[in-house]
Amino acid sequence: MTSTNGPTTFETAVQRLGSGSTLARETEALLQELTPEERLWLLDGDTDFWTGMAEMAQGYNLKPIVMGQIDRLGIPGLRFSDGPRGVVMGRSTAFPVSMARGATWDVELEERVGLAIGREMRAQGANFFGGVCINLPRHPAWGRAQETYSEDPILLGAFGAALVRGIRPNAMAVAKHYALNSMENARFTVDVQIDDAALHEVFLPHFRQVVEEGVHGIMTSYNSVNGEWAGQNEVLLEDILRVEWGFTGITVTDFVSGFRDTVKSLRAGLDVEAPVRQQRAQHLPKALADGAITWDLVDRAARRVLSTQLAFHASDLEEAPPASIVFSAQHRKLAREVAGTSMVLLQNEPVDHAPLLPLDPSTTGSIALIGRLADLPNIGDDGSSSVHSPEIITALRGLSETLPTVDIRPMLEDDATAAARAAAESDIAIVMVGYTAEDEGEYIGGDAMMSPELLKLWPPLPDGGDVSQIGGGAGAMTGNAGGDRASLRLRPVDEEIIRSTVAANPRTIVVIVTAGAVITESWRHEVPALLIGWYSGTEGGRALGDVLTGKIDASGRLPYSIPVTEAHLPFFDRDATSITYDRWVGQRLLDRDGHAAAFPLGFGLSYTSFTIDGLDVVRRDEELIEASVVVKNTGSFSGRHVVQLYGVVDADDFPHRVLLGFAPVTVAVGEAATVTVRGSLRPLQRWVDGAFRPAGEVATIEAAAWSGDPDAATANLRLI
Repeated sequence: MTSTNGPTTFETAVQRLGSGSTLARETEALLQELTPEERLWLLDGDTDFWTGMAEMAQGYNLKPIVMGQIDRLGIPGLRFSDGPRGVVMGRSTAFPVSMARGATWDVELEERVGLAIGREMRAQGANFFGGVCINLPRHPAWGRAQETYSEDPILLGAFGAALVRGIRPNAMAVAKHYALNSMENARFTVDVQIDDAALHEVFLPHFRQVVEEGVHGIMTSYNSVNGEWAGQNEVLLEDILRVEWGFTGITVTDFVSGFRDTVKSLRAGLDVEAPVRQQRAQHLPKALADGAITWDLVDRAARRVLSTQLAFHASDLEEAPPASIVFSAQHRKLAREVAGTSMVLLQNEPVDHAPLLPLDPSTTGSIALIGRLADLPNIGDDGSSSVHSPEIITALRGLSETLPTVDIRPMLEDDATAAARAAAESDIAIVMVGYTAEDEGEYIGGDAMMSPELLKLWPPLPDGGDVSQIGGGAGAMTGNAGGDRASLRLRPVDEEIIRSTVAANPRTIVVIVTAGAVITESWRHEVPALLIGWYSGTEGGRALGDVLTGKIDASGRLPYSIPVTEAHLPFFDRDATSITYDRWVGQRLLDRDGHAAAFPLGFGLSYTSFTIDGLDVVRRDEELIEASVVVKNTGSFSGRHVVQLYGVVDADDFPHRVLLGFAPVTVAVGEAATVTVRGSLRPLQRWVDGAFRPAGEVATIEAAAWSGDPDAATANLRLI
């Protein structure tokens, strides 16, 4: 933003930083240049509320959403683009959803995804990426599980940090939704009660890790935490985020009505109200005039907004990418790689004395491709994370390209009889089942954002009308699809189709399109091959062909556990107004209660077999260990394995086994590779009286293929 008369005030400050000036000095100098009105301008969006709502009604985030741009001084402002499956603006590349990427267990791959996303958003004029979603899905019914990575804090933190690293050369990264956002339908109304131990041990470690990685922003959640809304919760925003963790970046609300009290939000440490001029524009000037709030608190927030931008623009950025980078061939290739790496093979039983997968095109004459999802562009929900790629490769197209000599016979109707007939007449049957945006995802129903309590936070209508009478007229901000899942099982017709198909043809493969866990016990034992295909992005159909034909190994690993019944999960009421969270979620809860998982955390089959031996553990400091193991490929297919490091400790009211670290490795047939895995000891600590302490004196370290792997290599480690 250089003017024709030379560098702007902001650019001059950035240049001085490069010449040795301090960030504090340049921030203060820039702050002093601002008028009182400009200081307030930094603290919310730049667009009038009703203009912004009208723009969102025409399409969400079609261009950067700008907050705090001040042309007089050349301050570029926060130019927001949503995520996380890609850039919401324009016609960008849709990568697999975050939960699929978590199933790769590959942070270097995720960093490459972040780099691609950062380049695409910068090429379209944005600099503030709101797509580092790291909420822990307490229950798999949560509608936005697809936007996050795992049920485990270690995976969440590692992938969130990797995405931050990838974004950073081109944009500021924002992690969300802070904190305890794990219900969708009730997100505007629910109060989450939690004790300090569960909060610090389970629901916050991943946010702490992205802060340590240097995340630029933290977006607050809509829900209330221990009786106070997250956007005005001083315990979360100042005591924990700033004081405990030392966060120096920007705090920003979720979009529209992100807090309930303007004065409280500023006192609590909330810097920016997003995305438009809503409550602060209405109420802050009067609150300052009346003495309800001081300019010191305005300046505290303004300094954070200025210093974060200055530090970013003075950092080692890439050269600005060309517009052609958006939906480029290289990014589509990356999307295909990620999708293929993410797919999790859960079952691969022998049929005619050999595993059904991978398919051999030379012996496969025909495939019945069955199910409503087989030719549906189905890449995730239609909410704020929706990416509008110019092209989506469906399963039908991908398999047709991968298997050009095979007769692919689509049967897309919800008709079990027709499915059985098609299967009986084909060599192989592939059944595509699962969910769409109608079943799960972001939920903004007419009774959510349009409640009387929230409507009173909106500014008066420009024509003097009554806001409470606008009903569903907020356009893009209303609609009843998605939300938390009503069931963890497939539709009854899907289960009927599966049973009919496999009865007609034992060479049946079931591919589940989902984000969270699916209960499969009523039918999976009848099916030889079962694959989690995810919402797999723009190249998902081609990636599916890569995996099913063995062009690449089936190497994804579950980022969560799948129980055998809903009864083994925490209590969940998607309409609750109050709920209590504790430390018992996912695999930890199953272990505590002695329930075997249908498929445990980290589980996934390959087309080959591996052994893990020779575990050696070295303690690097109080919180870090390094473990080395030898991974040998003992099968007949070159493949990719994931070494998972777990810690086992015996302690009252504490998880028996926790994930400490992980590392993927590719090993050729008959070869062996030494793998070093960095492990964090934080999951083996408990929060007591405001500090972390080891949960026990000694832990057993396991180098495993999944949580609870009986063939894991083990070693003991003294914690105290």
